[in-house]
Amino acid sequence: MAHASWGVVVRSLSSGEVLYERNPDKLMVPASNMKIVTLATAARVIGWDTRFTTTIETAAPIEGDTLRGDLYVRGGGDPTINTRNGRGAAVFADWAAALQAAGIRRIDGRIIGDDNLFDDEGLGAGWAWDYLEADYAAPVGALQYNEDVAAMTVLPGRAPGEPAIISLAAGSGLSLDNKALTAAAGTAETIQFRRRLDAPVLEVMGTVPVPPAEPLPANEGVRMAVRNVAVVNPTAYFVQSLKDALVARGIAVSGDAVDIDDLPASASATAGASMHVLARAESQPLRDIGAVMMKVSQNLYAETLFKAAGLRAKGAGTAQAGRTAVLETLRDWKLDERALVMLDGSGLSRYDYVSGNLIAAILERLHADPQHRDAFTATLAIAGKDGTVTNRMKRTRAEGNARVKTGSISNMRALSGYVNTRDGEPVVFAILANDFTLPAATINWITDLAVEIVANFTRQ
Repeated sequence: MAHASWGVVVRSLSSGEVLYERNPDKLMVPASNMKIVTLATAARVIGWDTRFTTTIETAAPIEGDTLRGDLYVRGGGDPTINTRNGRGAAVFADWAAALQAAGIRRIDGRIIGDDNLFDDEGLGAGWAWDYLEADYAAPVGALQYNEDVAAMTVLPGRAPGEPAIISLAAGSGLSLDNKALTAAAGTAETIQFRRRLDAPVLEVMGTVPVPPAEPLPANEGVRMAVRNVAVVNPTAYFVQSLKDALVARGIAVSGDAVDIDDLPASASATAGASMHVLARAESQPLRDIGAVMMKVSQNLYAETLFKAAGLRAKGAGTAQAGRTAVLETLRDWKLDERALVMLDGSGLSRYDYVSGNLIAAILERLHADPQHRDAFTATLAIAGKDGTVTNRMKRTRAEGNARVKTGSISNMRALSGYVNTRDGEPVVFAILANDFTLPAATINWITDLAVEIVANFTRQ
């Protein structure tokens, strides 16, 4: 570890005694440990029971079975209209049923997405250019469907050497540059892809094998590769997906699916007081959204909460307003705001820095407050049981004991949270490692071992 940097704090929650520290005030790149800061701020500013609302509205009349005008979707920032528990399909099905209950079988107009609650800066400052196509770096918006990722399917051609057959979900905003080939049966699938910097073009490379000559077991089917790709415009993707869902449920739509920002100002102005709501959808409360965000380290959820906190605190759904909400939270809790440099909500930015002392102090503040303690602790991954640490710290005293948030980007790992000692004494810890060249698995082993040592500690 001679070339690496560590920031470590271990303190008793009972007495405040420092059990161990190393560079506690050094600014470290936190990766997804930044989500601790984001969720703490969101909990304080908007509250654990807050839900995000999305509505479908219109100012057009209904004549016979036809809506004579545009249908608007007004986004409230809900990040949960996605495939988790089938909620995205359920919301679209409910909306189609509401339109049909209103007598609508045809929309003689467009599906327009109103995303103006948040700004249009979908990507965080300091996100690397080679994140562009990645599902973990999908752009955030006030309208979000399927976590703003589109499924790309790659099938083999008829024979080795032929181009692969690629399909990409509608509304992604990406065109395909297909360089992928069909390979012989029995060879490895090697599909890779990248987003060009100069255009919304997805280059697909590698090979996908043809099926073997002998019959396949019934549950295997045709060999194919499936990848999730970040979309270009979340709003365009949402409204196109909604349009497709309505058409599939028997509601014809004559117009296009469009982002309100692509319309003339006069058209945007019609989305005002004359609107009436046809249907709405409410997300789960923040406590449930926070659990997904923290346990599986979902970046889109974090960026949403970052802007939502800014909207509630400062009236602007922007990263800058989110940062202001965070700093106001630190001041309110009398914590050191100089120990934080925060450019995004997820920790994906290489411009983010935080000290181990501040992470530990935020965790201590949440633990000490009955308003936050149980709700926040429930969002953390449980060692050896779920989330990003399902397979870590197993068969140790930390398994089922430590509640943690991980952090992971290139040459950076973090592990922070709570653990009880052998005596049942509650301990808070923050462990951040930067600038290492060892395998990341080795760093994880070291951090896990540190938590196991604390779990084994006894004052007897």
